[in-house]
Formats: sequence, C-alpha cells, structure tokens
Amino acid sequence: MDTSERNEKIELYGRGFELLKAALAEVPAEAMKFKPEPKEWSVHEIIIHIADSETNAALRARKLIVEPGGMLMGYDQDKWANELNYHEQNIEDALDATRLARKTTYELLKHQPEEVFSHSIIHPEYTDPYTFDQWVNIYSAHIPGHIEQIQNNIKIWRKSR
Repeated sequence: MDTSERNEKIELYGRGFELLKAALAEVPAEAMKFKPEPKEWSVHEIIIHIADSETNAALRARKLIVEPGGMLMGYDQDKWANELNYHEQNIEDALDATRLARKTTYELLKHQPEEVFSHSIIHPEYTDPYTFDQWVNIYSAHIPGHIEQIQNNIKIWRKSR
C-alpha cells in the first residue's frame, strides 16, 4: 500500500466513530436487540463487539509500533459475545470505549513515521507475519462493515413487523 492510500484509510479509520453514531441514529430503540437469525448478532451485540474489537485493535496498533516481531493475542469473537453476555452490557459505555480507542489510535497513527508501517507481528490467526498495512486495511473497514450489518438488521426487522 502506498502512502496516499494508507493516509486515505487512516482518515476513514478516524471517521469511523462518527459514521457509527450516524448509523445508530437511524435505529429504532425497539429494534436494538432484534436478531435476524439465532446465530447472528443484534445491533446491541454489534455495538458491544465493536468496543471489544476496537480496544483490542488499539492495543495491536501500539504493539505493531513499539514491538514489531512480537506476538498478538487472538480471540474468538462469537465466544466473547456469548460468554460475556453482550445483551447485558451497557451500550453507552461501549460507545465511549470505541470513541476513545478510535480517537487516541487515530491521533497516534497520524504521527507515525513512514517506516513504522512496514512493521509486522505474529498473529495466531495468520500463517504469514501480520503487517501494519493489514491492520490499517482491516480496521479502516471494520466499522463501515458493521454499519452495513446494522442497516441489514434494521431492514429485516422492518420487514418482519
């Protein structure tokens, strides 16, 4: 990935929380815990997942900056959703965690020298080294991908009424 493409993705990453809040403004309160299918997540669960994922992503970015070649922790997102009882967790707290993780990491990314983005690390879910550019690709698209999921949930919820 060249510098220009990376910078565009970092800017998208920086707008992620604002995009999420705009999408959530369109979700009726009574649709928050609707699950399109038993094994699919509700909007509520998606929000809690995003907070867990974004706090992990913030740590991963720091590890990539400071400790290239080190090892990352993996996690089973579906198991986290079930075992941590996502429907029992507070949405506002999760949104605060997401906002702060995104804001602080975005500011950190904007001030990194170019060579930092060539760093890689060992990720338990990948056979090849996990590069900082992979991190940028994954997390710049993370919230937009879940916004699509949220919008799809609401579309299905409306049709089921």
